[in-house]
Amino acid sequence: MAKKLIALLLCLTLLCALSAECFAANCRECPCANCPCANCFAGQPESANYELKQVVVLSRHNIRSPLSEKGSVLDEITPHEWFTWTSNPGELSLRGAMLETTMGQYFRLWLEDEGLFPENYLPKDGAVRFYANGLQRTQATAHYFSTGLLPVCVVPVERHVDYNTVDGVFVPVLTFMNGAYEADLRAEIAERGGGEGLSGYSASLHDAIRLLMDVADVEESEAYQSGAYGNLLEDETVLNLVEGKEASLSGPIKTATSVADGLVLQYYEEPDELKAAFGHELSLEDWKTIGTILATYEDILFGSPSLAVNVANPMLRELFAELNAQGRQFSFLCGHDSTITSVLAALGVEDYELPNAIEPTTPIGSKVVFQRWVNEDGDSFFKVELVYQSVDQLRSIQPLSLEVPPMIVPLSFKGVPVNADGMIPEKDLMNLFLDKISMMSELEEVYTAEEQVLPAAA
Repeated sequence: MAKKLIALLLCLTLLCALSAECFAANCRECPCANCPCANCFAGQPESANYELKQVVVLSRHNIRSPLSEKGSVLDEITPHEWFTWTSNPGELSLRGAMLETTMGQYFRLWLEDEGLFPENYLPKDGAVRFYANGLQRTQATAHYFSTGLLPVCVVPVERHVDYNTVDGVFVPVLTFMNGAYEADLRAEIAERGGGEGLSGYSASLHDAIRLLMDVADVEESEAYQSGAYGNLLEDETVLNLVEGKEASLSGPIKTATSVADGLVLQYYEEPDELKAAFGHELSLEDWKTIGTILATYEDILFGSPSLAVNVANPMLRELFAELNAQGRQFSFLCGHDSTITSVLAALGVEDYELPNAIEPTTPIGSKVVFQRWVNEDGDSFFKVELVYQSVDQLRSIQPLSLEVPPMIVPLSFKGVPVNADGMIPEKDLMNLFLDKISMMSELEEVYTAEEQVLPAAA
C-alpha cells in the first residue's frame, strides 16, 4: 500500500512538472491544482452538482484571405509575392472552412458529453439559432460550424441584410457623437496610450513595426521608397471618429496593421515557415510581437470603455436577448474581432492571457462562450470562456476532440463576483448586461445636455 501511494505521488509530481505540455491533452482531469494549462478550466465546474442548460457563442470568423486586392497596400509595400490565397479577398479560405467544421465537431462532442444534445441531434423549432453578419466570411463560418455541430441537420443561418453587406448588429458603428463626447473619448484613448495619446501607442509598437518592416522587406519596395506610405516609424497616426461610421485610423499604425494581418494569415496558411516569413527565420515570440500590432489597432478603435458601450450596444442587446430566449439551447452569432473586442471591453472584462496564440486577444476563429449551468437547487450560474484554436492547430488543421480540445481560457468581469466554482450567478451577469446597455442612453443624455450648455458658458 505504501509503495502504491509513493508511486501515485511521484506520478502526480511528474504530471505537474509536465503540465506546460498538456495543452494537447485532455486536461479536464489534471490532478495538479495549480496547473497552468488553460484547458484545465474546460468542461463542467468542479462541483458535480451542475447541469448544462444553454450555450450562447459569440464568434469571430475563421481564416480568410486578406482584405486587400491588386494595387493595395499588401501588393505594393513589399517586393515579395504573397501566398496564393484559396478565396477571393476577404472571404473564408478553404483552411478556414475546414478549421471551423472541426471546431463545430468539438462543440458537438462536448455538448453530447454534457447531455445538452443527444447524439445526431435534430433540434426542435427555436432550440438552436445561427445568425451572422452579411459578409461571405461570417456567413460561411456559421454554415461550416453548423455542419460540424449538427451533421444530420441543415441549419439556416440568419442574414438580416443583403448578402455581402454589413449588419449593424455585428459592426461597431458609432451611433452617437458630438463635440463633448469626442473630446472625452480622445482623452480616454490618450490615457490608455500611456498619457501620450496615439504617440504613446506608436512608441509601444516601435519594435513590432520595425520587425514587421524587416520581415516584409518594406524598405526595399518601390512604393515605400517613393514615400507613398510615409515613414512607418516616425509619422503620426490619426484617429477618425464620425457618427454613423466605425472609428478608424490613418497613418503608420493602420498601414502596419494591414501588413501584419496579411503576414499572420500567410503564416496560418503556408506550411513552409520560411516561405511564410518571406525567407526570414522567426520564432513564435517574433510572430507574437507582430500580433501585438493587430491587438493594439483593435484596442485603440474599440477597447476604450466609453467608446465600447456605444459601438457594442446593438450586440449587447442581441446577446442579452439570446441569453434569455425561452426554449433556446444553443445560439451562434458570428461577427469579427472588432465585435468581440468591443463587447468584452463594454462588459469590463478583466485582463487575460492566451497561451499559444499569435493574436493576443481575439485569435482568428475565436469564440466567447456563455454557458448557463443549473445546480441541484435550480439556481442558474454562468461560465464565460474564450475558446480558440492554437497556432499549431490552425497550421496543421488538427482534428479536435474531448481528448484533444481547443484552447479554453476563463473570462471574468470587473466588479462581478464568482462563487467557489468560478461561476457567475445569473442575476449578476444579467445585471451587468442591463447596466452596460443602459449606459448608451445615459451617455447620449449627458453629452447632449453638456453640448447644449457649452455656448451659454462661453
